[in-house]
Amino acid sequence: MNIIEKLKETLSSVVPIMAIVLLLALTVVPFPLELTMRFLTGGLMVVFGLTLFLIGIDIGILPIGERSGAALTSKKNLKILLSVSFIIGFMVTIAEPDIQVLATQIGNLSANVSKWPLVIMIALGVGIFVTIGLCRTVLSLRLRRVLIISYIILFALAFLCPEYLQGAAFDAGGATTGPMTVPFIMALGMGVASVRADDNKKSTDNDSAFGLTGIASIGPIAAVCFYGIILNVMSGHGMDQASASSGTEHLSPNGMKVYAYLLPAILGDVFKSLLPLLIMFILFQIFLLKMPPVQLRKMFNGVIYCFIGLVLFLLGAEGGFMPAGQKLGEYLGMLSSAKGGIWTVLIVAAAFVFGAITVCAEPAVWVLTEQVEEASGRTIKRKIMLTSLSLGVAFSIGLSILKIIYGFSLWYILIPGYAVALILTFFCPPLFTGIAFDSGGVASGPMTSTFILSFTLGCASSYSFSGTNAFGVIALVAMTPLIAIQILGIIYKIKTKEAAS
Repeated sequence: MNIIEKLKETLSSVVPIMAIVLLLALTVVPFPLELTMRFLTGGLMVVFGLTLFLIGIDIGILPIGERSGAALTSKKNLKILLSVSFIIGFMVTIAEPDIQVLATQIGNLSANVSKWPLVIMIALGVGIFVTIGLCRTVLSLRLRRVLIISYIILFALAFLCPEYLQGAAFDAGGATTGPMTVPFIMALGMGVASVRADDNKKSTDNDSAFGLTGIASIGPIAAVCFYGIILNVMSGHGMDQASASSGTEHLSPNGMKVYAYLLPAILGDVFKSLLPLLIMFILFQIFLLKMPPVQLRKMFNGVIYCFIGLVLFLLGAEGGFMPAGQKLGEYLGMLSSAKGGIWTVLIVAAAFVFGAITVCAEPAVWVLTEQVEEASGRTIKRKIMLTSLSLGVAFSIGLSILKIIYGFSLWYILIPGYAVALILTFFCPPLFTGIAFDSGGVASGPMTSTFILSFTLGCASSYSFSGTNAFGVIALVAMTPLIAIQILGIIYKIKTKEAAS
């Protein structure tokens, strides 16, 4: 357990955002002193909370996922493996911190949407599509075929979904693939792949371990769309506009007292999130793993770290980071709305810089770039990968702000974007296609789900559009790697052919 290393990772993710916000607060945006103090305190909570959470993942959660995958695989029973995989996908998603934050943001916008039913629907979506992804591996289906069919069905559901939930649905796909969910999905994917390898020695492009996370991330989008359709049928109308707020406002005390006000509800939410996961671990221990007491203690210590870390992270995010992001977006949006010109350029530029810094600071992005560098035989360098992702994500967030300012539909971006991503699958090597769709949620880390989404919500509140117009920013960030990595894969393919000729 390397605490210093984890602390460095979280500091590199959070500090650049904090520095830019403070710079703007001292020069352009008149932040009240109490909000500035809340932001600084919340930033420290986010840093230490995320550090403890990642440590807990490493020492308690990840080993359980790997051991469960290995133990289930050793049974050589695919029916049991698929059934348990659905349960694992469901349970782990409930505990994902990014989903907790996103569900809170969505729930604040409409009285029709309840946080926990939404979280459960998202978890069901992950569980179902994890099972579909594993079946794809077992049946040796091409990843491209599964993705195209899934996205056709997905967009059909999205068009039937109420407009106020469409952007939030696609945001859920990016927010789901976080530090809690991905390790379990990857471990299960490895397990099923090994079972299939034993039963079928024929090598196909599906032998790649990549692709399962990409399929699983479709589930939350479909689930939220389906949830919206159900709400529409039951209520007979759209969002209750009178109940909608700008996103992160709370009827809570001012100043530092807000943390004491939020603590009881967050403690309850985190307990509800981790309890099913803990029960699942206990059942696995009794019937499957049978670990010695020393490993059990280590696992429970990891769960405790996750609990404390998740409480601190959510407390800092809801009490400090999200209100500051909203305030910054509101003020810059108000200046842009009233004066236009240079202020519109400034808010788009700020969003662009936030995007570039956020993706470069995300620890998972560094892991991804190393994977691509190794998969390409060092042909595609990490610097090229980071530059392309940074520019792509920065462009996505800047485009989100323009969407809010000018009020054009999210579909004008999503449909062409996903169409390009799916067309590229016909030309890109399967390995890079798998990496690309797996990494769709990598760029949309904790800072996107907390600060940047709040920033766009604040900006939307300054215009005459609904706050729901801000949703879609995570979706656009998650869409960027689908295109960028496949383009790099095609470049690698061309260079390989040139070298061979």
